[in-house]
Amino acid sequence: MDNMSYVRKFSKNLFWDVSADTIDMEKNAPYVVQRILEYGRISDWEALRNYYGVSRIAEISKKLRTLEPHALSFISVVSHIPKEQFRCCTMRQLQTRL
Repeated sequence: MDNMSYVRKFSKNLFWDVSADTIDMEKNAPYVVQRILEYGRISDWEALRNYYGVSRIAEISKKLRTLEPHALSFISVVSHIPKEQFRCCTMRQLQTRL
C-alpha cells in the first residue's frame, strides 16, 4: 500500500494544521506517530501499527521531546518499555528540577 493510502486511513482531524497530501510516512514519521498517540482513535492506532509495527513506533516515540502523559503511558504499556526510557519523560524531569 502506498504512502497516501495509509494517510487517508487516519482520522481527518489528526492533521488539522497541514495538508494530508504533503505527509510522507517515512520523512514525517515522528510527527505522524505523535499525532496518532496523542489524538488518534483506536482505528488510527491500528493503521499506524500495521504500517510501522510496535517496535518502530516505540523507537520513534522514545526520541520525541514531548508526549502527552496518556500517550506516554499507552506506548510504554504496549511496547513493554519503561517510561523512564523515553526522552519526553527525562526532559520533563529536567524541566521540573530547574
